[in-house]
Amino acid sequence: MNRLHLFDSLRNPVFARLYAAQTTNLLGDALTWVGLALLAFELAGDKSAVVLASALTLRITAFVLLSPLAGALADRVDRKSILVVTHCIRMVIVSLLPFVTLLWQVYALVFALNVFNAFFTPTYQATIPLVTGKNDYAGAIALSSATYQLLGVLGPGIAGSVAAFIGARQVFFLDAVTFLVAAVLIFTLPGQLRVESNQQSSSTSGRTWRDIKDGTTRLLSDAPIRYALFMQLVASIAGAQILVNTVGYVQGTLKLGNVQYGWVMAAFGIGATLSAVAFAVISQRFTRTAFVLFGAVLITLSLLPANYASLSVLMILWLLAGFGQNCVNLPTQTLIADRIPRDVQGRVYGAHFAWSHLWWAISYPLAGWLGSKFPEGEFLYGSLVGLALLVVVQLTLKPPVNEYEHVHENMWHEHSHVHNEHHQHNHPQGILECEPHTHPHQHKLIRHSHPYSVDIHHPRR
Repeated sequence: MNRLHLFDSLRNPVFARLYAAQTTNLLGDALTWVGLALLAFELAGDKSAVVLASALTLRITAFVLLSPLAGALADRVDRKSILVVTHCIRMVIVSLLPFVTLLWQVYALVFALNVFNAFFTPTYQATIPLVTGKNDYAGAIALSSATYQLLGVLGPGIAGSVAAFIGARQVFFLDAVTFLVAAVLIFTLPGQLRVESNQQSSSTSGRTWRDIKDGTTRLLSDAPIRYALFMQLVASIAGAQILVNTVGYVQGTLKLGNVQYGWVMAAFGIGATLSAVAFAVISQRFTRTAFVLFGAVLITLSLLPANYASLSVLMILWLLAGFGQNCVNLPTQTLIADRIPRDVQGRVYGAHFAWSHLWWAISYPLAGWLGSKFPEGEFLYGSLVGLALLVVVQLTLKPPVNEYEHVHENMWHEHSHVHNEHHQHNHPQGILECEPHTHPHQHKLIRHSHPYSVDIHHPRR
């Protein structure tokens, strides 16, 4: 029976604490970027867009350069230490932002802030499969993504209201408090968040470089993960068009205002949130790569008629586009958890974080160029570029069909067994126990892959 698995992972107290820390952290991020926008306008006036564009470029640069190193360290040291330290340092950095008076100070602090973001995010992503069971990590990843997307819609409004109440510069002090709260939540987790490595310990400086190379090698050598990664490039081309050129279309072509622009972008975020919920509900019934292909096709086709859309139609298209983009991003994260050994997942998540942001470093300039050269057809041409790349990826990188991949339906059955490593359980006191004996048990719905023969667990299809 299908039911909503999105919140099942919160029964795990460790993940629940991590999720609370992430939610607090995301509220802090919203405060950061609203505060930066207001600060940029205060310092640069009409040139504030250039300041924010430069800040976004510095953000991506930090992610691309440092995320692989962060992932390598996450496989070697206690991840709880990484998460706490990065929160504390970011707390100090945002506490300095109210005192800046020059633009170079803004750039320096923004780059430093995102250096530690580059260490936090892949470490957090790699920690989700570590602390949740095999039945829960897909839902946990989906819940984290849904929260990220929902706060992407609601966060700026909340942060703007706070800034209007306490002042543009003072908002950074509240931002610092959110980082402190998140750090305390993680610090008070029991024990460590460390993977058991199968590698021999080594103190040589070359080990870190080997781990970084290993992360990228594993990312690109696994066929389904490689396919999903390059489909993220397809999705980023469409996504960059939406983020860069929507404001020009709404306010320039449709002659509407900031409120309507907010509605359109909120539709995009709501679509992504709904996608995360849908993924949690039905992810076990379809392959990850099927989700990825569906999402890439959906977001790319959503752009095709956008240059001829009214406001209401554009909101529907952007809702579908947001749904499609998350259908690409979410399965890519779960594929890493599915297919990469736990003791090396950190470096692969780090490599993936870097490569996926490199796609945006390509897609943002392309979107800007199309918007300036083809102001009446930027979405159409962006969609055509995306569709062409999608066809190339599908023809050249589509992973082979796994003949052993199959679905176990949710079922109860009983069979004769003895107590061994596969069947360990306690019997109620007073029940006569003999070997072998029978009892009913449940198989939850799960999709996985292994060689099998036809039996009660694997009926003929």
